[in-house]
Amino acid sequence: MGHRLSKIYTRTGDDGSTGLGDGTRTPKDSARVAAYGSVDELNSVLGLLLAAPGVPTGMATELTRIQHTLFDLGGELCIPGTALIEQSDIDWLERTLDAHNADLPPLKDFILPGGGPAAAACHLARTVCRRAEREVVTLARHETVRAEALRYLNRLSDLLFVLARVLARASGAGEVLWQRQQRRD
Repeated sequence: MGHRLSKIYTRTGDDGSTGLGDGTRTPKDSARVAAYGSVDELNSVLGLLLAAPGVPTGMATELTRIQHTLFDLGGELCIPGTALIEQSDIDWLERTLDAHNADLPPLKDFILPGGGPAAAACHLARTVCRRAEREVVTLARHETVRAEALRYLNRLSDLLFVLARVLARASGAGEVLWQRQQRRD
């Protein structure tokens, strides 16, 4: 990184625009800014998850790796034409997902978000990831977005679902199963 931020406010965004990584200006409510903003929010929610009690060391290492990759994804979305997410990043997510899912029982019911603080934070991360994915799809309808960015977010939301299941079981709280009759009683 050639430049470090020494002054946080610049006043250049007071008109409702923001600078992209290539120096161009765009409205703060553009699809591109929404997409990389949600990726940034997802990264923050992962930080919240990492601060929750009960996240095993190995999983924390995996989540930290994901945070670094999400920072790259945000950069890719912030600088049009940049390619930072690779197929190897998606392959790693798939291997990690398969490893965590191997010991889980098959799902027979829907799961409600919950299952302890770490699992609940992981469910929150999953939903923010799904929103980020939707916003990248919206961006891709108007501008070029590499397929790797979309595939990464899609696999990541799947991994976060599986991690939430693992965390709920490890916490002792267990998974919270949706019960159709619960609403009727």
